Amino acid sequence: MAPRSWMLAGALALAAAWCQAAPAGAAHDPVIQLLQDRGLIQPNGTIVASPPPADPSLLGQVREKTTDLVMGAMNFIGVRYRRGGTSAENGFDCSGFTRYVFENSIGLVLPRRAHEQARAPGFFSISKDELKPGDLVFFNTLRRTFSHVGIYVGDGKFIHSPRAGGEVRVEDMRVDYWAKRFNGARRAPQVSSGELPRPGS
Repeated sequence: MAPRSWMLAGALALAAAWCQAAPAGAAHDPVIQLLQDRGLIQPNGTIVASPPPADPSLLGQVREKTTDLVMGAMNFIGVRYRRGGTSAENGFDCSGFTRYVFENSIGLVLPRRAHEQARAPGFFSISKDELKPGDLVFFNTLRRTFSHVGIYVGDGKFIHSPRAGGEVRVEDMRVDYWAKRFNGARRAPQVSSGELPRPGS
């Protein structure tokens, strides 16, 4: 199955499960909102048979790529943490997860380590109030800057592979633990400009 197909299939399966289990206030859930914005589910939770035509504008292209990136990340919710892990089959560590998602959703290969990703050429620093879905968010979890990384999904939440014994999950950056350890955020030039690298480049 092509990467775009499995992302769509996974996202729709996730949407179906979340819509069935979602409490009344779940309309503000970033995953549900993302899928509604993409036209994959209706406000009442009904899955749309096929996505609407792509928006040909530059803004539409950027939005589509960002959505693909976040939807791609959501496909791995529940995959176990593994130190040094770089695949869904064997598990992910934090930077292995972000690297895999970026490479397989928008074709951008990130450096391997979290602190290297924070300093990756072409990425630019953004403030917390500028965050958009698809941005990398960094935390100091090992008493050193940029020791942990995740992907911002919107509404103050991010997705990451947290620690040994954990699984890929969405968490709220506003809870004390993450708020105190937030180090900064980076945006990929391809996501912000609408340009994607050619395969193999």
